[in-house]
Amino acid sequence: MITRAGRLVIAAKPRIGSDAADGERALRTDLRTLARAYIALTKPGIIWLLLVTTVPAMVMANDGWPGLDTVALVLLGGILTAGGANAINQWYDRDIDAIMARTAKRPIPSGLVPPAAALAWGTALVIAGGIQLTLTVNWLSAVWALAAVGFYVFIYTAWLKRSSVQNIVIGGAAGAVPPLVGWAAVRGSVDVAPVILFLIVFLWTPPHFWALALRYKDEYASVNVPMLPVVRGEAETKKQILIYAVILAAVSLLLPLSGDVSWIYLGAAAVLGIGFIVQAARVYRDDIAPMRLFFFSIFYLPALFLAALIDVFAL
Repeated sequence: MITRAGRLVIAAKPRIGSDAADGERALRTDLRTLARAYIALTKPGIIWLLLVTTVPAMVMANDGWPGLDTVALVLLGGILTAGGANAINQWYDRDIDAIMARTAKRPIPSGLVPPAAALAWGTALVIAGGIQLTLTVNWLSAVWALAAVGFYVFIYTAWLKRSSVQNIVIGGAAGAVPPLVGWAAVRGSVDVAPVILFLIVFLWTPPHFWALALRYKDEYASVNVPMLPVVRGEAETKKQILIYAVILAAVSLLLPLSGDVSWIYLGAAAVLGIGFIVQAARVYRDDIAPMRLFFFSIFYLPALFLAALIDVFAL
């Protein structure tokens, strides 16, 4: 193009192809971010920790490997129902999640997922999981899974979490259900062994979460959630952690009485139980930070259930 001054100016060509490519990359990035947000609503870390209690229960119930197809179908149902429950939990707790620094970056308070979409997502996952377990496994496993969802959403999240200092103690029952689901999937019934496994997870839950609550006591207080450290203080919480650690270790030694595991599990349970008690006692004496116990508890539960699985295959 020639201007009035007689100078020749070459106009830049439109970057049509480049702009389109940039748009595609931005769209892919947005879709990945959105997908990660919806996955985060299901709390994958918590799901993994709970589902590791399912497979050993299935192996014990079958006295051996129950088959990859059965395990996969049960785990799929567990992922769907537990993931849906977690999404609904985040929908309900979106007001306090936005205030607490630990949870402020979750998908709903961060604005990545609208509350209504999160509720719809969680509900759809729960329904899909219930139908899938009923059609591909059996009705009893579906009933246990859906009962856990109902207890977690209505009893713990909507009622106890904001009203009772015993919220974690009672609410922990929901997270202890996976062994019952796994056992029911194989045998279509309930027996002594899965009840003991249920009790192990049930008793593990309070010291696990109280250790975390000690770390975030001020945040829970800021949103009026009556966690034990907020209501009764750190000293009492550490005392209760130690008491539960002792009871947990004792109950874990009862599983061989069911006849489904033997000395391999018993030895591992004794060592792990002593380790848990020692860690809890050190927290009680203020020798270590509570988070040390929290991380040990994350190791303890899978290790204990893995010992049960190994016991079945070894003997």
